[in-house]
Amino acid sequence: MTKKKTKNFEESLLRLQEISELLESDDVTLEESISLYEEGIILSNICYELLDKAELKVTELKTQFENKMEK
Repeated sequence: MTKKKTKNFEESLLRLQEISELLESDDVTLEESISLYEEGIILSNICYELLDKAELKVTELKTQFENKMEK
């Protein structure tokens, strides 16, 4: 069984841009459009999750820094 490669934010965003361009073109069939749309939804969820994790990390670091500065 092969393991799916986890995409990072930049890879996911780049692929979302590619999908957007493909969907805006007249070069894809209805079936391909549906498949691309589904992939785009999955990638956008990945991006939102990664952004949430990054925001949490920045908030934690800011709190740690502020606590050290108060001492």
